Amino acid sequence: MEYSVRVLSVGESLIAGPEVFWMSHWDKMYPLGFNVTLIQGGGITALVNTSPPDDTAMVEEGWPKMRYLHDAPKGDLKRQPEHYMTGALETVGLTPDDITHILLTPLELYTTGTLHKFRSARICIARRGWIHFHTTHDHPHDDRWRSIPRDTLVDLVTDSWDRVALLEDEDEVAPGLRTWWSGAHHRESIVVEVDTAVGTVAISDSYFFYENVEDGEMLGLCENMYEALDCYARVRATARHIVPIHDVKVFDRYPDGIIAP
Repeated sequence: MEYSVRVLSVGESLIAGPEVFWMSHWDKMYPLGFNVTLIQGGGITALVNTSPPDDTAMVEEGWPKMRYLHDAPKGDLKRQPEHYMTGALETVGLTPDDITHILLTPLELYTTGTLHKFRSARICIARRGWIHFHTTHDHPHDDRWRSIPRDTLVDLVTDSWDRVALLEDEDEVAPGLRTWWSGAHHRESIVVEVDTAVGTVAISDSYFFYENVEDGEMLGLCENMYEALDCYARVRATARHIVPIHDVKVFDRYPDGIIAP
């Protein structure tokens, strides 16, 4: 099965250099994109991640806890109407009800903030990450209530539990749409591989920017270097197109964010 793949912007901020590139770029700030990826084909209309919350107050409350924005002098999330989740979907003629699958990587406010809008979608989460989320009380990188909003979590384990799919370390969501656990950034980080007419597309938060994979510049916000090295090597070997979920340069490489038509 071959799919179309398109990246949609749901906001932009700034990030400090050492948080993208391990122990380097100390005096630089970089654009930090918040992007979701739309995958369509064979009856599937999937999104890799949702957007930050629509509620500005909720964003402001959660944002200071996010280390890579906390130190940014101008790190507030910037959005136009078309960058809110519903608005982003409208630009491609879709509504939340059209989405059949949500693949989350990682579990953070910027990926789960509008998950509640998708009432028909199958919600795919790394089993490793789900166990970590529910069994970890104190962690230097993770904050429970910055990962999943309380109301959304209650819904996931009650009314929407039957729609939750816990992904194995190597898994297949549908023919031509695969996932594998990559770690590096978070315990729930995965790579989403998509077969297309122009080759395999690899989407992940285990690499923020293209340079992490292509130039071997280790991710700064990295929980495990060895996982990152393995991830980058595998992506270089297997993917024709790389989609880091935070790199605004994806829109320079691919006009309108269209990876595969």
